Amino acid sequence: MKNGGRGRVALVGAMLVAALVALPVVVLGGHALLADLTHWEHLTRYVLPQALWNTVLLLAGVGALCAALGTGSAWLVTAYDFPGRSLLTWALLLPLAVPTYIIAFAYLDLLHPIGPVQTLLRTLLGFDSPRQFHLPSIRTLPGAIFVLGFVLYPYVYLTTRVMFMTQASSLLEAARTLGATRLQVFREIALPLARPAIAVGMSLALLEAMNDIGASEFLGVQTLTVSVYTTWATRSDLGAAAQIALTMLLLVVGLMVLERHGRRRQRFANTQRMRPMQPRRLRGLAALVALGLGAIPVAIGFVLPTAYLASETIKRLSQVGGVSSALLQALGNTLLVASSATVLAVGCGLMLAWAGRTLRESARWQLPRMCVRIASIGYAVPGTVLAIGLLTPLLFADRVLGQLLGYSGLLLMGSMAALMLAYVIRFVAIPAGGIEAGLTRIPPSLEQASRLLGETSGGTLWRVHLPLLKPALAASALLVFVDTMKELPATLLLRPLNFDTLATWLYAEAARGTYEEGAVAALAIVAAGLLPVVLLARTHVHLERR
Repeated sequence: MKNGGRGRVALVGAMLVAALVALPVVVLGGHALLADLTHWEHLTRYVLPQALWNTVLLLAGVGALCAALGTGSAWLVTAYDFPGRSLLTWALLLPLAVPTYIIAFAYLDLLHPIGPVQTLLRTLLGFDSPRQFHLPSIRTLPGAIFVLGFVLYPYVYLTTRVMFMTQASSLLEAARTLGATRLQVFREIALPLARPAIAVGMSLALLEAMNDIGASEFLGVQTLTVSVYTTWATRSDLGAAAQIALTMLLLVVGLMVLERHGRRRQRFANTQRMRPMQPRRLRGLAALVALGLGAIPVAIGFVLPTAYLASETIKRLSQVGGVSSALLQALGNTLLVASSATVLAVGCGLMLAWAGRTLRESARWQLPRMCVRIASIGYAVPGTVLAIGLLTPLLFADRVLGQLLGYSGLLLMGSMAALMLAYVIRFVAIPAGGIEAGLTRIPPSLEQASRLLGETSGGTLWRVHLPLLKPALAASALLVFVDTMKELPATLLLRPLNFDTLATWLYAEAARGTYEEGAVAALAIVAAGLLPVVLLARTHVHLERR
């Protein structure tokens, strides 16, 4: 096939993927605009004000906490050297392995009035019952901010630490020479230079907080995401759910604009290799305090809840003599759906990236780049919004397929197909970006040599590019697989009847208050989530050694 032919095929594939991602957003807007205005009157009077206010307060609180924890911990392990620093550098990433709803699930039991923490405190203080002494309930908006902030701060830590590590030490040393204190150096030089990175990390954390449904519902906070789910699940009111979802989408767009605003003045103008900042060596009490401060986010965001889940899992398995058959079925469903969605998402991401590669010298190059940008929208759209937008197209496709095949049931909505479609739309941006970055590192001369030797376009992709793309493909597949295992909102809305994944199993057990059974599923999800965190930790270690 000639270059023009292979370019057209790749371009058509990229356009189909982009259209698939854009479809639920367009349908959602149509539902919201065409729905009966009586829904909107009810929503604006009874639902939206409180839900919108709770969401704004939640995002403001989580953003502030993530910025403080992420920036502070990044500066601590970059500017100072102390015993345990190398361990703390990657341990600060561990909360990323745990979904927000699992942390909320664990802390609900840990901080319950008759839970282990308050029971221990009453024993130490000499009280006999919760009536005499008890801590404030975690089922509040501040409790949700606390939980989400300590889980999502690594997004800010990741981006900000890279920025701190690449700052020129000459700037900081010049400030010290002019008499600035270390606090002034951080506040007036290091922090302003890192603001774009902080904005990027905060936008990612806030998008995750916006997508959350389990933690907010467990902790009794009525956010927009929870309102969308309850409106659809309890009232079957698609129009009202679409209108709330559209409000959420406007907030998401606002967060993306905020992220762009944070990067608008980011420029690089160094003409030589900069000498990185040398950390200051701490000893004695100062080193111990630094280690303690850095360990607090890790302990709250990962160690305590994970240790509790492990303890409850061991207790549960010893009581029942093994894992229940229903939980094993949920595990099998999770692995099947996640692996299938991973293969499809990586395939679609490869198609998007390959379209940009084959048309990079063409006048039509902007079109595949636009397709990649449209496909990236899916990752920014909350799972609840995505699921609501997919309901009508899926039901219409089921009706058409039923008429063609003479089948009266639901082929898509009644199977895993709807779930896999939602996962692919939501996570295709991960492999598209990773593979695109991998392709840029492959010299065009290799492809040209293959073509001169008579290899076809498909053969060149198979024999030249794919072997060189194995690291990017493996990393993308791993990230998509783990994200699909953790995804809760879209799974709750689109799963078939009597179909559970580990995430929905945990959600159901927490709703019933049977925490021991849910701990087994929660620990399995945490174990899977550790894999990409290990990869991130290795990446940071290599960056620091350069």
